[in-house]
Amino acid sequence: MAPATAVQVPGPLAGARMTEAYARATARSLYIWAWPMVNVYNRRLGMAPIKEPGRLNGALPAAPLNRVSMLTDYVEPTERDVACPNQDVVYGGGALALDVEPVVVQVPDFGNRFWVYQIVDLRTDSFASLGKMYRSKPGFYLLVGPDWKGTVPKGITAVFRSSTSSGFIVPRVFMEDTTADRAAVQPVISQIDVYPLSQFNGTMKHVDWASTPAIPGPPPPADGSEAPKVFPDKFFDELPAVLQDARPLPGEEALYAQALALIAAAKADPAIRKAVDDEAARTEKAVIAPLLQFHNYGTPLPNGWTVARNGARFGTDYFTRTAVARSNIFVNKPNEASYFYQDFDGAGARLNGSKRYTITFAKGTPPVKGFWSITMYDGQHFFVPNPIKRFSVGTKNKDLKLNPDGSITLYVQPDEPTDPVKRANWLPSPKQGDFSLFIRAYWPEESALNGQWTPPAVQPST
Repeated sequence: MAPATAVQVPGPLAGARMTEAYARATARSLYIWAWPMVNVYNRRLGMAPIKEPGRLNGALPAAPLNRVSMLTDYVEPTERDVACPNQDVVYGGGALALDVEPVVVQVPDFGNRFWVYQIVDLRTDSFASLGKMYRSKPGFYLLVGPDWKGTVPKGITAVFRSSTSSGFIVPRVFMEDTTADRAAVQPVISQIDVYPLSQFNGTMKHVDWASTPAIPGPPPPADGSEAPKVFPDKFFDELPAVLQDARPLPGEEALYAQALALIAAAKADPAIRKAVDDEAARTEKAVIAPLLQFHNYGTPLPNGWTVARNGARFGTDYFTRTAVARSNIFVNKPNEASYFYQDFDGAGARLNGSKRYTITFAKGTPPVKGFWSITMYDGQHFFVPNPIKRFSVGTKNKDLKLNPDGSITLYVQPDEPTDPVKRANWLPSPKQGDFSLFIRAYWPEESALNGQWTPPAVQPST
């Protein structure tokens, strides 16, 4: 039987009239679908003026395009550029512009230390696998765009091809919360680097990341939320460049045709443009904003927890892709890190600073080959200031006290426990307002991936 040939299906006709109601309906759908891509694209544009690697507002890695910047300690609790940071790893970060030039990723010898490089395209889907769980070897790796046809130079271990030109790279290196490990991690961090292929000479570069400057960035919003990257009134001006960068996935051709037709109609008719912008603003408020709340998406688990099991491999799961981008963008693939979200206590009530809670993990859980942690976030998914400057507990904490049976009970409350055992296991919560809990299981065991293990209930206490 001869193979089937592709059928050319007619699309919208140029210049045809479009009603405002249809324009609004289409704009709403497109806004939800493309929100993550516009978010990443604008992060790339925000990095473009940077001249040297540094720390955005003194808190978060920021670098010129096709470069990376590394922190040398945990992320500063004042960071407001990416929601749901963690204080388990030393972070790096940089925006990819593979249409400008391929990029070399430098991987040092991490020894037994946990590490993973998250590398995602414009859609926030991962297109490279580099980390301890992959047994990746030290050396040099090449990231190329969809159309690159150059020669791979000698000394490159592997090549990873992105389906888009824009993307992001976020190295993560585990560090214990001790003075000794802060010192021990510095030599390996100094060998993490990312740079254009034209700068590759086959030798490992070393960088003193401790000397990088603070880079002024947008001031944090007054409400303590993430600095916005998607603006409804600019969305449909930016969308054409995004569509050109991210070519259609199989089956998306009609979606792209509808998007381009709407953009053309809005350009030709001021009334349609006004309606489209208004609908974008309405959609941001009515659809996107509620996705900050973890309980509004993901797979429900016992005890009120939820989990997104397709992080960084969303494909055409547009809802989850947008929800994750709004609530905690730049997640790892599930085999690299599984994330468990909680907004409620075991009785179904919203977690709130006016109450105390306990969480007891059975011996040996969460089940990981890497490390685990549980982090406290305020209503905007950022750290809660507290007197002991503790924002998460887990593997990094060597002073956690075990129960006689080997389990661990954590005490989530705003006031400092007087009992020294409880104080060692204290995760400070805000004195008022709603908050959320977030478990990270890096390099999870299969039981954490397939649902055999799920987190324990968050129990109200007196």
